[in-house]
Amino acid sequence: MYAILDIETTGGKYNEEGITEIAIYKFDGEKVVDQFISLINPERPIQPFVVGLTGINNEMLRNAPKFYEVAKRIVEITTDCIIVAHNAKFDYRILRTEFKRLGFEFQRKSLCTVELSKKLIPDMPSYSLGKLVRALGIPLSDRHRANGDAQATVKLFKMLLAKDTKKDILKDNVRQEPKRQLDSKLVYILDDLPAITGIYYLHDEDGEIIYIGKSKNIKKRINQHFTNDHARAREMQKEVASVSYESTGNELIALLRENQEIKNNKPKYNRALKKHIFTHGLYHYTDKDGYINLKISKARATKNCITTFSSLRSAKSSLARWIEEYELCARISGEHIGSGSCFNYTIKSCHGACIGHESTEDYNARVMQLIEKYSYINQNMLVIDRGRDVDEKSALLIEAGKFKGVGYYNLNHQINKLDIIRSIITPMTNDRDAQHIIQSYLRKNKKLKIIQFSSNE
Repeated sequence: MYAILDIETTGGKYNEEGITEIAIYKFDGEKVVDQFISLINPERPIQPFVVGLTGINNEMLRNAPKFYEVAKRIVEITTDCIIVAHNAKFDYRILRTEFKRLGFEFQRKSLCTVELSKKLIPDMPSYSLGKLVRALGIPLSDRHRANGDAQATVKLFKMLLAKDTKKDILKDNVRQEPKRQLDSKLVYILDDLPAITGIYYLHDEDGEIIYIGKSKNIKKRINQHFTNDHARAREMQKEVASVSYESTGNELIALLRENQEIKNNKPKYNRALKKHIFTHGLYHYTDKDGYINLKISKARATKNCITTFSSLRSAKSSLARWIEEYELCARISGEHIGSGSCFNYTIKSCHGACIGHESTEDYNARVMQLIEKYSYINQNMLVIDRGRDVDEKSALLIEAGKFKGVGYYNLNHQINKLDIIRSIITPMTNDRDAQHIIQSYLRKNKKLKIIQFSSNE
């Protein structure tokens, strides 16, 4: 659990500042579960330059609560939480100083989103909160006011969690969580889980990830894990101490994240991915007469294919549908064997390429339409899908035919520049499994918004 906060102060000499405003959002890694926002009477004057910066003046704070009146609420909302702030050293120091004045030793683990951003989003021109969130398309209102800055920090931290592919932040948070008794832990864990689409992690008592999965309904899927009676499942049930999860908004990103993070983390209860998740591919070649032929065969890592399939049956079913859709020759397309005219020619759905009655130019043009639609080789495109929240969309980036990664953007932000798109994207591995997942998903979800762009944008 995290307590994401921002503090405004009076300014002045080091360790003599007072708090004028505080905003704290208790964040479980997915959503805000509690919040505390208040002006505070610092019992000392505000520096003039701070008044100009924040708009908070002494008159506004005359009737505001003093720090000792809100201290208990701050302790409650931050208990068992990691403090997160932009320039956390400053905010955490100010908070501890105020508590010391009351004779209370306030201690929490802290995380700084400036340092995390430098690590996870390198080469940004500025890491000040205003400039950074603007570059990342994160909305920011009431700059230099605690609530506006804290809300922007929540959204920034959510992006940083997604970009943390090694899951260091997640593991540290799990280690901080209080441990529950073994006999009732599974019931407690299920109570806290949502019925959302995303990726989930099962942790042992040390916070280590022992299983990674994805689901369109996380609560339902983990309930299946906990009620499974197989020996391996029972063994895992004994070891699991907590479950964490991340909403992805849609199944495509969940599939891609699961594929990559199992390979990166190698959890003990995930089956080793020794084989690719696809078995067959659709290949093409040009015959001696100049016609582009299609052929289904076992997928080969050494040769590029148009698209891949998880089974031979799926490959044949898709090819039959495409032959009909693009009015292709069943024999040249590999559906039928033999010589002479194909059966489709007799029913007028083939234009006669099999017997040389259709020109190679006309026939190959239709084949290339199929290839361009179902293979993203050399393409530059964005695949837009549902985001994690109602005001958000996801973006999957492919450049020069290579999968670059995924990210999220606010609906109020126009992603019309490639450098902005790259900054919000969490890089991911462009392996054959990722290509298969994307191609298979695009085949099944034809209403997705796809934006093509040129390489020099």
